Amino acid sequence: FFRFYTGICSALKLTVPSHTIHGIEGQPLHLSVDYNFNATASEIQIIWLFERSQSNPKYLLGSVNQRVVPDLEYQHKFTLMPPNASLRINPLHLSDEGNYIVKVNVRGNGTIAASQKIQVAVDVPVTKPTVHTEPSSGVVEYVGNITLKCTVDRGTRVTYQWMKNGKRLHAGPNYTFS
Repeated sequence: FFRFYTGICSALKLTVPSHTIHGIEGQPLHLSVDYNFNATASEIQIIWLFERSQSNPKYLLGSVNQRVVPDLEYQHKFTLMPPNASLRINPLHLSDEGNYIVKVNVRGNGTIAASQKIQVAVDVPVTKPTVHTEPSSGVVEYVGNITLKCTVDRGTRVTYQWMKNGKRLHAGPNYTFS
């Protein structure tokens, strides 16, 4: 279930997801935007900007009356299909994490405008874990300790959970975790 946030400014309604959008590194990501207005339009302009924390927003692309004008640096990465205001990012990289700002201007008997921000988080898939044992033979009978160390080469928001016979292990006299 998705919640959407709607900004209303002088009869122009702009609807974007209100929650953080998670994308997967290397995959395409679609930022869904809907807009409608109750005025006669002679021109419709759509602008997309990107901002990371502590940096100024960068222009990505825009359109006026369905003619798209991309920033040449990003023209193969971002897609806009007017009159739809939604943005497609392909492929998604870690450096694409941040805020995407969409602004829609409608000119008729005057100009009405609305803008919204969409927060994007990029997830890197977790690689197969590797388990190392100390002592390396993995054999300790009745006395001594064995240390199992689990690592992954890549992945975001990684959590570790040890299990024995399909059941989660908890810290106790026989098991310690660090």
